[in-house]
Amino acid sequence: MARAEHPSGRAATLSDVARIAGVSLATASKAINGRDQVAPATRRRVIEAAEQISFTPNELARSLIAGRTGTVGLLTNDLEGRFVIPILMGAEDAFGAGQVNVFLCDARGDAIREQHQLKALLNRRVDGIIVVGRQTDPRPSLGHDLPVPVVYAYAPSDDPTDVSVTPDNVAGGRMALEHLLACGRRRIAHISGDPAYAAAQDRAVGVREALADAGLELVGDVMFADWSEHWGRDASAMLLAQHPDIDGIVCASDQIARGVLDTLRDLGRRVPEDVAVIGYDNWEILATNSRPELTSIDANLQQLGRAAARRVFEAIDGIEGDAGTHALPVRLVIRGSTIPRR
Repeated sequence: MARAEHPSGRAATLSDVARIAGVSLATASKAINGRDQVAPATRRRVIEAAEQISFTPNELARSLIAGRTGTVGLLTNDLEGRFVIPILMGAEDAFGAGQVNVFLCDARGDAIREQHQLKALLNRRVDGIIVVGRQTDPRPSLGHDLPVPVVYAYAPSDDPTDVSVTPDNVAGGRMALEHLLACGRRRIAHISGDPAYAAAQDRAVGVREALADAGLELVGDVMFADWSEHWGRDASAMLLAQHPDIDGIVCASDQIARGVLDTLRDLGRRVPEDVAVIGYDNWEILATNSRPELTSIDANLQQLGRAAARRVFEAIDGIEGDAGTHALPVRLVIRGSTIPRR
């Protein structure tokens, strides 16, 4: 297709794509970014318009930062970096290498420090802010008086008028249980972490729902305590003493699962032949060094970062985002703790 030149000689923009395709700016953005709210025929029309003027998704960054500072702030309370680092990597991928600079600020879980870091980011005249929590419990909103758009990632805002993206922990719990069912397991228990965490409760909901759909019941109650290998060892020892016929255990974290594997080995139970074990978080340094390697649910944190970045882009460009908390898909990573490996 021949390229359409602009009389002004300026670079193609998303607005040009929308005008040529005869759609709104919001629809053009969703089509270019592969969002699923766009009809196939409309998406084709937008893609054809983009090709006509040689507009590519990477140029989205260039078109949005014209006349701006080209910087985005990432404000986090994740002291360990386990969650914020992959989210940051995903956001940088979406922003495009060299297109947008990301300033990372750690508030260390302190509200006063968070306000100080927020002020510092605004003084740098960032174009937008992504707020990343260290757990999926709702966090206080920064409010709507800020001069730049804010998107909340991992920990959603407690204000339903904000835009938040978080992993779908209910779906993750369901996915873990359904995988064990697919492996032929029927006597399944669930060991979880701190019951005060939304993630623990949500994953337990998914586990129970999948069991109910299969016409089964959980062996014993959900065992809540903390997110540690020590708890995984103790909980599984108590569980197997009371219910020696258990053939599957859903663990709400990889750390808990590692402890469970220790106890099963000590008791002479083969994994996965006698008992299949699945973890959560897909923390690779734990999962791939387990014996056997640990099947786990991955929260797709890089994809979460990309989704947050796209929503910041849209807001910078004046496109009103869908308010509320958006639960994004998680995925199953199968290893030897549920399916025997050669």
